[in-house]
Amino acid sequence: MSISVLDLFKIGIGPSSSHTVGPMRAAHDFAVALVQHGVLERVRRVEVRLYGSLSATGIGHGTDRAVIVGLMGARPDEVDPDFVVEAVDLVKLDGELALMGRHTIPFDWARDMRLLPVSLPYHPNAMRLTAYGDEGVLYDNTYYSVGGGFVVDEAQAQAGGASAAEIVLPYPFETGAELLAQCHRHGLSISELMLANEGAWRSEAETRAALGRIWEVMRACVQRGITQEGVLPGGLNVRRRAASLHRKLSERAAGRNLISDTMAALDWVNLYALAVNEENAGGGRVVTAPTNGAAGIIPAVLHYYMHFMPGAGERDVENFLLAAAAVGVLCKKNASISGAEVGCQGEVGSACAMAAAGLAEVLGGTPEQVENAAEIGLEHNLGLTCDPVGGLVQVPCIERNAMASVKAINAAQLALRGDGAHTVSLDQVIRTMRDTGRDMLDKYKETSRGGLAVSFPEC
Repeated sequence: MSISVLDLFKIGIGPSSSHTVGPMRAAHDFAVALVQHGVLERVRRVEVRLYGSLSATGIGHGTDRAVIVGLMGARPDEVDPDFVVEAVDLVKLDGELALMGRHTIPFDWARDMRLLPVSLPYHPNAMRLTAYGDEGVLYDNTYYSVGGGFVVDEAQAQAGGASAAEIVLPYPFETGAELLAQCHRHGLSISELMLANEGAWRSEAETRAALGRIWEVMRACVQRGITQEGVLPGGLNVRRRAASLHRKLSERAAGRNLISDTMAALDWVNLYALAVNEENAGGGRVVTAPTNGAAGIIPAVLHYYMHFMPGAGERDVENFLLAAAAVGVLCKKNASISGAEVGCQGEVGSACAMAAAGLAEVLGGTPEQVENAAEIGLEHNLGLTCDPVGGLVQVPCIERNAMASVKAINAAQLALRGDGAHTVSLDQVIRTMRDTGRDMLDKYKETSRGGLAVSFPEC
């Protein structure tokens, strides 16, 4: 399957790309299918079944709410985050659901929203939607939210992926080695190659405009994140810190010490990451990069570059995102970006590698140095588990994004200080991530049944 940069960077809402954005897309697609099959007006009841990880941590990730508003016709890239809360509360209060916003049916939350602690074979993030009429089942389908907001239904899963016609790219690559070979063969940088490949989907002007929109949403997310205060929802009583940190940095009241004197930008990188992930945890508007759980890393590193690099402009933003997306494509194709499949190494690890590659690209790195930066970023996140406390994208997720953002910057610096030659390739590290995820116990893969998720309540 050919993957576009706009597949990896999707505008959506928090707190999770796999547990919120994906299920909302799936439910929307299901409701659209009811219209296309001409059965919408005959529906008397819809049953939602959440399996595996969606069952285990779905409530904390807002999966149930996402499915409801998706059935109402909402899309994650367009829905107002405030509408989600208001609409679902009304469904719970009135016991009625308006399919596609126009056909109202009864919805009994206890009966029709079912959480089943078993996994289906294709992927741990599975959901089955069934529409009933007076004569029985009118339409049903099973959907898999495979990470980063990507969704496949049962037919696509059986066919091995998305059913859409394969897009023919001018410079195709399946591995990092092939990516480097294409760059050398055609005298292109990684961002130039990716921009040319995007031409298979849309014009260059359209791609640049879309990347500008992605950056606009990332910036808006940071700006809103540094103004919001209070406690994040969910019951852990996690307080937002970005606003307080921003005031201290703006007033130069953060306090001087060795770190602030010698690494002054570190506080700002932390601020950007915290702002984004606090917004995500609060259900705000974010960009999957490549997932919601890791949504703060690429914006933090890109903000760092744009803030501290003299003369930085919109072309740098585009090149950063394009180079980052090349690495994201490799991670998704050859391993996974789903925490429920390979643990947090697939989310934060992939995002760290992507951010490192993007930064190395805009700082003038060769294709080999960009690949090396990505390899360093991913290598030092191998084995990272996904064990969110309370099933919420808060602890350790918010701080983890800040830590990985700094790690991405250092990975780029290490690569740029070398000539691109290194012992372990990006392809080898991606395969290791895949194999490590396969060996990882399920309790460490977004089920909140192991690790920090169970250690925290015991303390």
